[in-house]
Amino acid sequence: MSAADGTGDGGAPVLRGVRFGPVGLAWRPRVFGMTIAAVVAALLLVVLGVAIGSTWIAPATVIRSLFGLETGPDAFIITVLRLPRVLTGALVGLTLAVAGALTQTFTRNPLGTPDIIGVTSGASVGAVAAVVLGGGSYAIGAVVLGSGIPVAATIGALVAAIVVYGLGWRGGVQSYRLVLVGIGVSATLDAVTSYLLVRAQITQAAAASQWLVGSLSSTSWASVWPLLVVAAVAVPIALATSAALGIGQLGDEVAVGVGLGIQRHRLLVIALAVVLTAAAVAAAGPVGFVAFVVPQIALRLAGTNRPPLLLSAALGAVLVLAADLLARSAFPWQVPVGIVTTVIGAPYLIWLLIRHRKEMSR
Repeated sequence: MSAADGTGDGGAPVLRGVRFGPVGLAWRPRVFGMTIAAVVAALLLVVLGVAIGSTWIAPATVIRSLFGLETGPDAFIITVLRLPRVLTGALVGLTLAVAGALTQTFTRNPLGTPDIIGVTSGASVGAVAAVVLGGGSYAIGAVVLGSGIPVAATIGALVAAIVVYGLGWRGGVQSYRLVLVGIGVSATLDAVTSYLLVRAQITQAAAASQWLVGSLSSTSWASVWPLLVVAAVAVPIALATSAALGIGQLGDEVAVGVGLGIQRHRLLVIALAVVLTAAAVAAAGPVGFVAFVVPQIALRLAGTNRPPLLLSAALGAVLVLAADLLARSAFPWQVPVGIVTTVIGAPYLIWLLIRHRKEMSR
């Protein structure tokens, strides 16, 4: 690790930062403070999420159990029944938020998220096909449809991304074209999902329908590990692309002028977004609007020109954990977490569209 600070040629200030091998991160006190606050909030919500349930468990007991210092019935409830759900929620929020930050930065458009441009719908088609046609789960392996929801969701998301990128290509990719094509592809894929549900048996359709609204109720440790592996591999790679993402914000001509391989960089960003989105959708279903709302919140909290990836990741975990805690405790029945995040995100989408229309009419 190394740090840099001082002045450049002619006395121009050089932005402070730290470097971890190939990954360089600029030092911005406001972004750093917000990120630390979001991480602390996420950790507190993890403890609360484990403590609150049909029976209350003291936070001190939860913390001791997390460190392996607690035994007995409470430890079983914490580590086997509640902790997998909470960790899955945190990782789903983290991966979706990073995917949204990547695609919004890449497209230079707040509407350019996996939800809007078809990646989430593609992952949903793959996962529903695994459930309906192959009986897919995390424990089944063999052919594609029987190899489990994660593989099928990844394939569906990848195919959707290729179709959107291909249809949106006209000697290059413009963000507005990508969004418009993505909306059309999403609608088509949603129709395919509906067709699969109509053809499914009642039990399969019921399971898939619950999953399609975004739910953490059926998660287990088998849901946690694939997400954890994907996050551990993809997020550092995403951070390594941070400098290229910043250059891309200046426009294609500037990026090409400084030697950035635009198309190669875009393909890498799309691949990262696809993998992160597919992992989240496979674990909990399409939890709506997290990838759309969180990067924009991070952008405004940080005061930067693009969504910070680490802050977005932490805020994504905070949003899903808070939504799941609200869904489990504020109603007499358990509400799927995707409904809560949609209630939060849909009004924000409407506001953003109205604001954009007013700006365009000036």
